Amino acid sequence: MSADRTSGSPRIMGEYLELGKDCQIDPSAILGYLTGRKIPSQHLVIGDLACIRSNSVIYAGSVIGSGLQTGHNVVIREENNIGDNFQIWNNSVVDYGCQIGTNVKLHCNIYVAQFTLLEDDVFLAPGVTIANDPHPGCPDSQHCMRGPVIKRGAQIGVNVTILPFVTIGERALVGSGTVVTKDVPPETVTMGNPGRQVRSIYDLTCLVDNIRDRPYDPR
Repeated sequence: MSADRTSGSPRIMGEYLELGKDCQIDPSAILGYLTGRKIPSQHLVIGDLACIRSNSVIYAGSVIGSGLQTGHNVVIREENNIGDNFQIWNNSVVDYGCQIGTNVKLHCNIYVAQFTLLEDDVFLAPGVTIANDPHPGCPDSQHCMRGPVIKRGAQIGVNVTILPFVTIGERALVGSGTVVTKDVPPETVTMGNPGRQVRSIYDLTCLVDNIRDRPYDPR
């Protein structure tokens, strides 16, 4: 990492850091943190125009595209493949082995479990928790772990819990506080505990004003 590529002097732990141009990194950030797990590569790649704020830790062994934005106290673990314009805000964690597309936004206090797939344009509101272990405590549970698949453009509300193996369809909307225990069809609204499909997203109307009567109308 050359001095002209970044502001501040973050702590660099790994030997293999490829950092793009015009990055802003707070001095208390840690890049290339070495995991205790055995992984094929400790190479960390972060694209151009990253903004990595204080006390964020990004482990060695991940590839992250351009335009990364972190809040404070963010952790991104190893073996993640993350696209461009990823935004992740304060006190949120992406565990290892995840696939994340472009233009994905994670708000504050979110946990993304290992082996989760988030496609392009997904949004997770504050407090979302993603699980990946179908039988916690089993000595062999690590062989069965798999997070959910959240398809392109899905919007997940505040304090939603998403259980392992489920698929949330494209442009689906999951209401606040929902516990998602089974697949969610595309372009539907799901809410409750357990989550249940209640309507199409195209049936929703705006409660604030008449600028856009139907917020999910594709016009």
